Amino acid sequence: QVKLVESGGGSVQAGGSLRLSCVASGYRYSRPCMGWIRQLPGKEREGVASLDSDGSTYYKDSVKGRFTISEDNVKNSISLQMDDLKPEDTAMYSCSLCTVISGTPHFNFFGQGTQVTVTA
Repeated sequence: QVKLVESGGGSVQAGGSLRLSCVASGYRYSRPCMGWIRQLPGKEREGVASLDSDGSTYYKDSVKGRFTISEDNVKNSISLQMDDLKPEDTAMYSCSLCTVISGTPHFNFFGQGTQVTVTA
C-alpha cells in the first residue's frame, strides 16, 4: 500500500523560506512522478510542481524562480524548497504522485498535507 508522508511547512513572514519533504513508502519500483499540490478551503487543488522519473520538472507559473523541486538521497523522497514566499502561497500543501501526459502532470494520489502560512 503506497503512502505519502510529508514533513516541513509552518509559518513564515513574506520573503522567507520553507522546505517541504515527502517520502513515498510501499512503492516497489523506481521513483514515480512525484510532486506537490496546494489547496485553500473551498478552492480546487492546484498543481505546484512535479518531478518525473526522467528528471523533467513542472512548475506553476506563479512559483517559477522561487520554488525548486528536487530528489532527495532517501529512496522515493522529494523536497520542495520554497524561497521568497508570498502571502498568496498560503495553503495546505500535499505531496502527490503524478502521471505526465504530453508534458503536463496529472496529480492523482495525495498525502495528508502540511500547512504553509505566509504572513505579510
